[in-house]
Amino acid sequence: MRTGLIAIISIALFAGCSGNGDQADAYGTFEATEVIVSAETSGRILKFDVAKGSEIAKGEQIVLVDTTLFHLQKDEIDAGIKSISTRIGSVNAQNEILNQQIANLNINIERTENMLKNEAATQKQYDDLLGQRAVLQKQIVANSTQRASIESEISVYKTKRATMDEQINRCSVKSPLKGTLIEKYAEEGELTGAGRPLAKIADLSVIKLKVYVSGAQLGSIKLGGQCTVRVDDGDTGYKTFQGMISHIAEKAEFTPKIIQTKEERVTLVYAVTIDVANDGTMKSGMPGEAIF
Repeated sequence: MRTGLIAIISIALFAGCSGNGDQADAYGTFEATEVIVSAETSGRILKFDVAKGSEIAKGEQIVLVDTTLFHLQKDEIDAGIKSISTRIGSVNAQNEILNQQIANLNINIERTENMLKNEAATQKQYDDLLGQRAVLQKQIVANSTQRASIESEISVYKTKRATMDEQINRCSVKSPLKGTLIEKYAEEGELTGAGRPLAKIADLSVIKLKVYVSGAQLGSIKLGGQCTVRVDDGDTGYKTFQGMISHIAEKAEFTPKIIQTKEERVTLVYAVTIDVANDGTMKSGMPGEAIF
């Protein structure tokens, strides 16, 4: 979530033709990409040992919420899967016995068929054997249907287990970006709930300077163009950085009224965003200047 910080901004006169090299073309404040990380589950915070101001890697665990209840529920589901799986083993064993019985019957059927040709057996004996085989085959079909039903039960349990795995995974709150932990909203040992903010992380590696320029200045800037950004360094000096213009507003807007004189309030300006590689000097909310 990109947090827009209300900037106290004033528009400087365009000095490119004045010959005054110390005059900036635009003024503004720096903004950082900030993300508020919230809890996804409820429970007691077991671990939150990251200190304010610490550098955080993307995907690094920030907070661990108690997972005991979810692990117990998962163990219960695993026990249910194990119990149901034994029923499948029983069905498979029954089918193996039935297949062996069918194999024995096939031998007798073949023998009786030969005896029937030689009139050494009756048609009824032959038909009885065929009937017995048909019954056994239907039992196998019935058992297979029962096994499919049991496998469906196991599939439901596995889905529940996957849900528990996801719940356990969500108890480990991880950083969505590389940055600096700038705020902590909870502490280890506290109870938290789903959606409760836990920490704020800011990406300060590339910070953005938002300034406003007049229509007359638009001709001297372009998207992707380079410019000089500077911040105060001591009482009279400046520290300069290379910046890149990453956004130019499509529409003009009125100069912010909170800091402009009555005459300047009617001036139309364009918002310009400048990306600056941060060496740690610039902070969110710090004023800065741009020279195009």
